[in-house]
Amino acid sequence: MPNLQDLLSKNPFRKSLNISWKEGIAASVMQASVDEYLIPLGLFLGATPMDIGFLVALPHLLGSLSQFLAVKAVDLFGSRLRFLVRVSFLQALLLLPLAIFPFLLFPSRILALIFFVTLFRILANLIATVWGGLASDYLAPEERGKYFGWRSRITGLAGMATTIFAGILLNAFRTISIAVGFSILFGIAAGARFISAKLMTQMQEASEHKNPGDKFTFFMFLRSFKKSNFVKFVFYVSSITFATLLAAPYFSVYMLRDLHLSYLTYMFIHMGAVIASLVSFPIWGKHADRIGNAKVLKTTSLLIPVIPLFWLLSSNIFYLFMIEVFAGFVWGGFNLCSLNFIYDAVSPGKRVRCLGYFGFINGVATFMGAGLGGYLAERLPMLNGSRILTLFVISAVLRFLSHFLLSHHFHEVRPAAQKMSSVELFFSVVGIRPLLEKGRDWDILSFLKRSPWKD
Repeated sequence: MPNLQDLLSKNPFRKSLNISWKEGIAASVMQASVDEYLIPLGLFLGATPMDIGFLVALPHLLGSLSQFLAVKAVDLFGSRLRFLVRVSFLQALLLLPLAIFPFLLFPSRILALIFFVTLFRILANLIATVWGGLASDYLAPEERGKYFGWRSRITGLAGMATTIFAGILLNAFRTISIAVGFSILFGIAAGARFISAKLMTQMQEASEHKNPGDKFTFFMFLRSFKKSNFVKFVFYVSSITFATLLAAPYFSVYMLRDLHLSYLTYMFIHMGAVIASLVSFPIWGKHADRIGNAKVLKTTSLLIPVIPLFWLLSSNIFYLFMIEVFAGFVWGGFNLCSLNFIYDAVSPGKRVRCLGYFGFINGVATFMGAGLGGYLAERLPMLNGSRILTLFVISAVLRFLSHFLLSHHFHEVRPAAQKMSSVELFFSVVGIRPLLEKGRDWDILSFLKRSPWKD
C-alpha cells in the first residue's frame, strides 16, 4: 500500500485524496463489470445489433441531457459531497434489478434493460460531472496530471482484475447457467458501488469560489464558439466521440457473434487494452504536466483512426490482443488529458457547469454515433464476411477527418508548457527516446513503491 501521508503532507485535502483512490477501486470494480459486460448481457438476452445500438446510444443521450441538472442538483443537496454520496447509493440500488435480468423471459425484456441502464447512466453522468469538479479542486494544476495518472493506474488495476474475474466467472458457469454468472457479476457491481458511496462519506467538501460570471446558459456557451478555446476543444472531442462510437459498441458484437469467441477469449483480448492503459496513465500524465494536455490530445487523436483498420487484417486471437494493447495505450493518453484539459481551461466556479455542457454535447455525439452504427451494422455491404468490418472502415475515415479538421483550432492553456513535436512525444512515451527523466514508469506495480509526486 502506498504511503500517502508523505505524498500528500502539504496538501490541505490529503485525507480526501487518500480516500479518493480507495473509493476509486470500488467504483472501478462496478464500472468494469457494467461497461465490459453490459453488451454481452444484451447479446445473451437476444439483442440484435440495432438493440445494442439503442442500449448504448439512448442511455448516453438521456444521461447527457441530465447534465443540465448538475448545477441545480448540487444546489438542491446543499453541497457536492452530499450529492455524490446520496446519488451513488441510489445508483447502487439501480444495479440490483440488472442482477435478475438474466432470469427474465418476458418479450420486452430488452426494452426493460434499456430503461434501467438509462437510469443508471443518468446518475453516472451526474456523478462524474460533480466528482470531477470536486476532485480537481483538491489539487493544484501542476499536480493533477501526475496524481490522476497515478490514481487511474490503481483503479485500472482493479478494473483489470474485475475483467479477468468476470471472464473466468462466465466461462465457469457456461455449462451450468450463464444466467447465474451474469447475476453474480452485476450483484458484485452493486456491492462495489455501495462500498464506493460509503467511502465518499469520509471525504471533505472543498469550497467553491463563485462570481456572477460563472452563470451562463447553454446557448451562451455555444455562441462563444468562435472566441472560446474551450468550446472548440469540446467540439473536437465530441467529433472524435461520434466517429469512435459509430464502431465501438460493435467490437464486442464482432468478437462474440461473428467470430464466436468464448467469454474467456473475449476477456483475454480486452485485457490488452486494460493492461496498456494501466501502464500508460502515469507516462502520459507526466508528459502532460511538462508539455501540456493539448499536445498529448493532438498526438493521440492522430493515432486513434488506425485502430479500427487493424481489425481488418486478421482475426487471430493474439493479433487482436496486440491491437487492444495499442488501443489501450493511445486511448489512455487521450482520455486522461481530455479531463485534465478541462480542469486547466475552466475556473473552479464554472467547472461543474462546463463539465455538464461538455457531457451533454459528448453524450449527443455518443447517441448519434452508436445509433447510426446500429442502423448501418445490419445494412452495409459485407467486407471479409462481416458488415461490421465495413463499419470499422467508415469509423476510421471519420476519425481521421475529426483530427485533421478540428485539432488545430484549440491550443494549450498552460503558459509554461515545454515545446515538443508529436514524433518526439511518441518516441518519448514508448521509451525509445525519453525526453523526460528516466524512471520506473513501465513497471506496472511501480505505484506501490513510490509516491506519484516525487521524482
